[in-house]
Amino acid sequence: MSDCPTTYLDHGATTPLRPEVADAMAAARALPLGNPTGSHRPAQRARRLLEEARDEVAASMGRQPGEIVFTSGGTESANLAVFGALGAGCRAPRSASLLSSAVEHPAVRESCRAAAQSASVTWHELPVDGSGLVDLHALEAAVDGATALVAVMLANNETGVLQPLDRVVETVRRASDTAVVFTDAVQAASFLDLAESAAGADLVALSAHKLGGPVGVGVLAVRAGVALAPRQHGGGQERERRSGTQDVVGAVGLATALHLAAAERVEVAQRVAALRDRLAGGLVASIAGACRTVPPGVATLPGHLHLCLPGVEREELLVALDAHGICASGGSSCASGALEASHVLAAMGVPDRLARGSIRFTMGRDTTAADIDRALAVVPPVVASLRHDP
Repeated sequence: MSDCPTTYLDHGATTPLRPEVADAMAAARALPLGNPTGSHRPAQRARRLLEEARDEVAASMGRQPGEIVFTSGGTESANLAVFGALGAGCRAPRSASLLSSAVEHPAVRESCRAAAQSASVTWHELPVDGSGLVDLHALEAAVDGATALVAVMLANNETGVLQPLDRVVETVRRASDTAVVFTDAVQAASFLDLAESAAGADLVALSAHKLGGPVGVGVLAVRAGVALAPRQHGGGQERERRSGTQDVVGAVGLATALHLAAAERVEVAQRVAALRDRLAGGLVASIAGACRTVPPGVATLPGHLHLCLPGVEREELLVALDAHGICASGGSSCASGALEASHVLAAMGVPDRLARGSIRFTMGRDTTAADIDRALAVVPPVVASLRHDP
């Protein structure tokens, strides 16, 4: 069925490059640009574009320009946050501990796991409840003077659940005056005002391609006064925090995408939430046993819909939907094709029989009512054709 129209409901994995972003990048690329660390005019021009992009990103995030570190994306930002906090001697004691919620993105989770291979570093995952919300009592009991970093994401990449980051920050601050709070805001940047929702975090990560920007560029915002040891060593770019020649054109694209998202955030969020709710209601009503993974009343991103469909296998369902032109995912795009159960659903206590048939539909600013109509027409019969005994 390769001639089927494509209905793209996987914005949580990546978003289409916005035309305005492509135009801004093309205009920058057309200029004679040099290395932004140089002294001649092409280098100075590149430096000016880079710093203008930095200023714009900082304004959108409610940060100072000097706090913005350009990276290659969310994964590098997460690695820099975890290992950078551990390596900063004035922020981390000799024997350090890492705390993270049990539902973090693999970029954060695997960074913590790798760091904990050192005999001087311990890592503890904080439990979540059935909604996927971090247990604040467990956090309060775990934070102490040895805690170097606490990682709690702003919005979950699989379920879209919004964590109470302000309460996380308050809890950490009461228990420690040295622990750094890191939040993965990669999924949240399209829909939330980071200047407000991530204001208390010391380190904030985002990635351009999740909000209509290019692949291969991201940001780690580092609060002034927070020490961060570099992961990459070289020419000392990004104020000694991330060496390597900066991607000027990518930075322009990221800044443009973030600015556009901020300008239309309220309208897009309302429209997308309405589309998501219509899709949810229609699928739950037409597929026997289908249920929303996140309980009613729990705040989620407006574009996320996570369902459990008993009696089907996730990968089999995704392949069948793709054959009909429906693009969705089983959870984290990093784990696409993996047959093991999602660590997020396991942490939430979702039974295996439901987790095996879980599916994530994620909508964005480009999603239309026609996309929802087509998904409602295609998904139920595809599920019925694959169904085993639930």
